[in-house]
Order: sequence, then C-alpha cells, then structure tokens
Amino acid sequence: MDGASSAPFPDGPESATVRGMERLSEITLLAPATPDAHDFLHALRSLLAEVTYADTAAGAADHRLTLTPPRPAGALPVTAFALADVPTPRIAFDTGHGVDVWVGETPDPRAAAPRIGMDELTRRLAGHVRRVDHLGVSVPASGAASGGWDELVAALASASTMYRYPEGEEWPFVLPSTEAEFAAGISDFVIGREPRFELVHDRWLSQSQVQLALWTDLTRAELERMFPEPEGLTLPGLGDIFRTVPVRPPWPGLGIRFDLSYRVGEGPNVWETGEWLVTEGGRIS
Repeated sequence: MDGASSAPFPDGPESATVRGMERLSEITLLAPATPDAHDFLHALRSLLAEVTYADTAAGAADHRLTLTPPRPAGALPVTAFALADVPTPRIAFDTGHGVDVWVGETPDPRAAAPRIGMDELTRRLAGHVRRVDHLGVSVPASGAASGGWDELVAALASASTMYRYPEGEEWPFVLPSTEAEFAAGISDFVIGREPRFELVHDRWLSQSQVQLALWTDLTRAELERMFPEPEGLTLPGLGDIFRTVPVRPPWPGLGIRFDLSYRVGEGPNVWETGEWLVTEGGRIS
C-alpha cells in the first residue's frame, strides 16, 4: 500500500452497541475542507437540485449537504456530506463509530481511471437526477483483519436496520427505518426509504472507494451517449441496471464513482422498495 493510511475499522469489541440502547441517526461523509472540496460539494448540491429531500443545514450551506429519508415519516438515519477539520475523508456514524479510508499516492490498478471532473458530470446531468438510492463505501479486505470488519458490521447492525445482500457478497445495507421498525424489523415496502448506506468488503481494491448511486430519468441509451467509454462504463452483471462514471476526486488517492440508474418503468420494483433486501437477504442481528 502506497501513501499514508489509517485503520478503516473501529478498535476493539467495546465499540459495539446493544440494540435498543443506541440508534443510528446520521451517517456522514466527512472530508478535509480544502478549496477543491468546497467546489466538489457545491457541484454535488447542484447535481441534486431536483431531489426534493436534499437540503443544506441552516447557516452551513457552504460546507454541508443533508439528505433526509422522505418515507416512512421519521425514518433514520439521514445521510450527510460535510467538510471539516479532518486529515483524510472518513465515514462517521453518530453512534461513535467510523470508517477511515485508505488513501494512497498510487491509483488502484483495477479501478477505472476517472476521465471527467465533478463540474462536468453536473453540467451533463443537470435536471436529470430524481432520487438518491444509496451512499456506499468500499474498503479493501486487506486493510484490516476480518475481525475488524465483523465488529463494524455487528456494531452497525445493533444500532440500525441492516440487511444482508441476498446473493452472498459482503455488501450489507443499512435501510432507513422508524423507531418501531428498528425494534421489530421492516415489513412496509415503500419508495422513499432512502438514501440507504452500503458497506462493501472488497478483496480486489487496494484503496477505498466511495460510491453514490442515483436514480435518473434517462434511458440506458441516453446515458451511454452522455457518458461514452472510457468516461462511462458498465460493471460486470450490472449493465442492465446502471452506468458507472468515475470522477476525479478532490482528495488524491480516494476513488469516487457515480452509479447512474436508468429510468424506471411501470410501478416500483422490489429493489426500490427494499423488499428484496429484507425478504431475501434478511436482517443482520
């Protein structure tokens, strides 16, 4: 691993919580408050201008963006992007846990090199982003012992409604939920239970990657024309669902990609409502 890094997992078993004692209410991507980072956040705010539940905190419009789940009423956690006095980007959970990203000077050889910046992505997509499906962070499996991963998943699962990815990969998702659902589990499947949070244990990556999955009103053909290769690409097995566009990050050594979902046809599907994750994946306890 090249460059500076910090352990991506919490230290020690004492970081876990007991369900019912503490509930996860906010997940925040904290990042160093550099001029480039301010520009990135400004562009992100413009990109999400049509998302009705995207809002900036009062008096902090220049350094924070907050996304509040619209349904069901009172669902938590909210998702936020904030600039702060931190040395490297970090996913922070208000339960006291966090994921420090691996930042290296050498690009990951398996990751597609970003060809466009955030401003250009925003310019092309302006007016076409309708919702935010999820924020995700991929952490290299080589970054820490498996026990650290297990402790982090256990801690988040005890403080939220976290569900397994049904096809066996280590891609657990936190779904926003009400206090009653936190206690008993989710059984109501509605559009609007978003943004979710995905935690990925990736054995192929050599540095961390942040992903932001967005719902657009564009077809596959339109997105392929808007972001032709090598600017845009399709991930194996997922080309029928979304187009991926890596962007140049304001923090060197961290991968950032946008997964742009195609326009949805008739009626909600089991992914949108969370039903597939809940019924096929099952809650992590």
